[in-house]
Amino acid sequence: MAGLAGRAFLVSKMLICGALEKVGQNLGQSFRLTCLRPSACYPTQVTRRPPADLAVQPPSAQPPATLPLLVAFDLDGTLIAEGARDIPAATAEAVVRLKALGVQVAIITGRDLPPDAVREAVQPDAVATHNGGRIEIGGTLHQESRFGPGDLEAVLAHELDDARMVLFAADCIYVDIPEGMQPEPWMLLRTHKPISEAPSEDIQKVGFYHPGVADFAGRLRQSHPHLVLTGAQPPYPHFLTVTPDGAHKGAALTLIAEALNIPLDHTIAFGDSDNDQAMLEVAGHAVQVGTLPLLAQYAHQQLPNHLALAEYLNGLAERIEGR
Repeated sequence: MAGLAGRAFLVSKMLICGALEKVGQNLGQSFRLTCLRPSACYPTQVTRRPPADLAVQPPSAQPPATLPLLVAFDLDGTLIAEGARDIPAATAEAVVRLKALGVQVAIITGRDLPPDAVREAVQPDAVATHNGGRIEIGGTLHQESRFGPGDLEAVLAHELDDARMVLFAADCIYVDIPEGMQPEPWMLLRTHKPISEAPSEDIQKVGFYHPGVADFAGRLRQSHPHLVLTGAQPPYPHFLTVTPDGAHKGAALTLIAEALNIPLDHTIAFGDSDNDQAMLEVAGHAVQVGTLPLLAQYAHQQLPNHLALAEYLNGLAERIEGR
């Protein structure tokens, strides 16, 4: 890949210093959050709304409860705990209850692979990964977004010394693992190769961990405003994910709803982080999970955490059943 092998030395130095145990812990955390938690340049100073109770909301704040209906979930911090691989049993039961009523379900995540246990429990009608860059509907690939060579070169010209970086392709991840260290457990579930072997035509997402990602993100937004940048701001100031033009959760929800013949005003989106903003903005009804201030202005309702989701979904099921 032109220019990529030359830049790989910036990554190959990563985490060479420091205790191996601490390095291993940080590497696992940084890759996990970098890959799962990206965000575009959105305002961070917003008015926080208090947590909302579905039962006491005025009619204008109630979610739609007539079919057709699509509910779309972010994964980490929303449908499951941060970094988890299993869905709470009560939440899974509530989702199954909704599906039995004819509600369609989508998972829209920054991860590259939803956990098998979650897919089996939820049986989603659609899955969007890479923050919406890759979309499956009914188990069939519907769309994939890839960087053009020029855009990828700009992303990789980051000038961040000792940056931790991972490149995601359709069937492989590209990452430099320091000598003497073992791959992280999540990497073992995927084919992984050195960054120097990454192709220029198949990269779908790039994740960074570095204290200087905010400055780099600012420069990249100026030079390549069409790219989608998420993270590099509180609460994840050291994490940055970059995806190609149009690869964001709002576009994914719109495409999935259209493919399933569901009007956007009959969609309910659930999210907790900055990369969920685009999805909450376009959904017919937006539910914030958690208290991240920048999402509050886009949410019709707010749940305190992912454990409150089951009660909310059961309340929605009861409304549908009562109609």
